[in-house]
Amino acid sequence: MDVRGRVARLRRAYAPHEHRPLGGYLVALGAYGGVIAGLTAVVRVTRTPVPQAPSTSDVVLLGIATHKLSRLLSKDAITSPLRAPFTSYDRPIGHGEVMEQVRDQGSGTRHALGELLSCPFCLAVWVATGLTGGLVLAPRLTRLVATALTSVAASDFLQLAYATAQRKADGGAVPERDDD
Repeated sequence: MDVRGRVARLRRAYAPHEHRPLGGYLVALGAYGGVIAGLTAVVRVTRTPVPQAPSTSDVVLLGIATHKLSRLLSKDAITSPLRAPFTSYDRPIGHGEVMEQVRDQGSGTRHALGELLSCPFCLAVWVATGLTGGLVLAPRLTRLVATALTSVAASDFLQLAYATAQRKADGGAVPERDDD
């Protein structure tokens, strides 16, 4: 039996009452493995030393930057053109973010990419891998980019805290627009 037949049989056994694009997930897993292999090859060819362990400050910086970049890519209204081939607009969810639904028509790979691109938790693995690879291959540039993303994340929390404090000061009244 060919690979497609095996995947189809596995999908029917795995989720007989729900569409789960296992073949598309395999493609995504293969692509992720390719990214890891590519990063590893570049590190070996360039003979770039890999740190024994990242510093605590780098882990915190990249963690916050991963959070912000994952949300920007997966939920921000401005980045919706990147997701549009794989998702469809559902509704705004506030503060410049949108909810999108994965497109059901098309291939399993298209569906899997829609899930990946619209889920900040799913996308975070890819973003963290890219930032970690950047930390090894171009540490100064990666720290600079991560610092900017971390600053935006801190600003987001301050904006939300300010809006919350303003609502409490105004007796709980909700302003016309929270994102002003």
